Amino acid sequence: MGIISFVGFTLLVAIIAWWSTRKTNENTSDGYFLGGRSLTGPVIAGSLLLTNLSTEQIVGMNGVSFRDGLPIMAYEVIAAIAMVFTAFVLLPKYLTVGIATIPQFLEKRYGKTTKTIVSLLFLLGYAISMLPTVLYSGALAINSMFDIPEMLGMEPVAALWVTVWSIGIIGSIYAIFGGLKAVAVSDSINAVGLIIGGSLIPVFGLMYIGDGNMFDGLNILTTSLPEKFDIIGGPDSDVPFWTLFTGMIIVNFYYWGTNQAIIQRALGAKNLKEGQKGLLLAAFIKILGPIIVVLPGIIAFYIFNGDIPNADEAYPMLVKKVLPAAFIGFFAAVLFGAILSSFNSALNSSVTLFGLDFYKEYINKDASEMKVVKAGKIFGVVLAVFSMAIAPMLYGVQGGVFTYLQQLNGTHSVPILAIIIVGIFSKRVTGKSANIAILFSAITYLIILYVIKPDIHFLHLMGLLFVLTIALMFIISHFKPRETAFEEEYTKQVDITPWKYLKPVGYTVCTLVILLYVYLS
Repeated sequence: MGIISFVGFTLLVAIIAWWSTRKTNENTSDGYFLGGRSLTGPVIAGSLLLTNLSTEQIVGMNGVSFRDGLPIMAYEVIAAIAMVFTAFVLLPKYLTVGIATIPQFLEKRYGKTTKTIVSLLFLLGYAISMLPTVLYSGALAINSMFDIPEMLGMEPVAALWVTVWSIGIIGSIYAIFGGLKAVAVSDSINAVGLIIGGSLIPVFGLMYIGDGNMFDGLNILTTSLPEKFDIIGGPDSDVPFWTLFTGMIIVNFYYWGTNQAIIQRALGAKNLKEGQKGLLLAAFIKILGPIIVVLPGIIAFYIFNGDIPNADEAYPMLVKKVLPAAFIGFFAAVLFGAILSSFNSALNSSVTLFGLDFYKEYINKDASEMKVVKAGKIFGVVLAVFSMAIAPMLYGVQGGVFTYLQQLNGTHSVPILAIIIVGIFSKRVTGKSANIAILFSAITYLIILYVIKPDIHFLHLMGLLFVLTIALMFIISHFKPRETAFEEEYTKQVDITPWKYLKPVGYTVCTLVILLYVYLS
């Protein structure tokens, strides 16, 4: 029954996605890469949430909360503030200049060399960290829920290879041959299912603890494990409290405002108003995110008495333990959709970056739009195969898959956010200073974190490097500034009239985040 409902729901989503996108012209760059600049607020919100809320998030964050409790929720709730900032400041700038990729914005501001360096950083980040972690965590969840190793008569690691390649091939077909609109439509359907299904896990978990009464279960859980519900992380926590004001801000502002795989959804908006609606709707829902990505880990700790050697397996083991058999197939299908979403979103963005920023720029400048799309698809196949080959090697990675992902992302998140923020708020900082700052930040971060290995939390290191990177840019530009101040040009690709409720809704979101921390501290 579980397998039937799994296959049925998955096919339904695929058919709806195909039907919705059959008339989109995929042979133009706007049609393939930006869904024809036709995305509305609800579609953008759904796609944003599901692109983010994948298995590396659900499995990884619940794995951390299994060990450390509530402090890890900072990654979720601070994201809401980052989305408000993007809606207020960054998205209007992006849509004004009519870009399809973040590196294109950087080219307009700093020059071709900066665009190339940043595109390369994005591609390396997707290939080494994001794509493999999505595949690994997704395969781990599916294997645990359906007992795939036992079904295939294989060892867990061997079965992981089979599942990783199965997911990767299906995801590649979605992303490479469907384009952004196919990804966004399937995301929106799966987002509803994931929010419903994801919310059921803590409900059934608490009912399991409370012998059928959810509120009794919550009372038992909070009484038995009070230390897990202290949102203020201590020095030994995975997320010490003061990191909220250093690296945590950088992680979220980078992710929601400059990460190509995420912001590409908003860049595909039919106008600024719809883009802002999508971001703020997603921000509201994001505040509720800890119910899905943090609470189940604590429930799993209670039910299994903390006795799970690999914390990344806590969530799928909990699902298998508490979810009624009739729901397993549906939830696995929704989870499968989430896996595909993050995988094909990053892959689609990689295809976009390569096609527009490398192939068209350096390999074949006279290529037609059809040739650019075709070249991007070929690159996507190569990148997908590479990711599938290294994903299973993450099995049992120290600190868990979520921490691994966040640490490695610091290599590119710090310099990219720094040069974009400076580029928007300063008119005289030069491209040369940006290029030097990027290389300084990336190389210094890697050396300090993986060679020197000082006794400092990686989020604090990110905060320190962010300040140094910006300072370096201003120092270099002080001695040799731009000859003329940078002026952005409105390309009139879309209407940039802001949403009339932007300010009250945005301020409300920020207030709710602060109140949440006050209440749980």
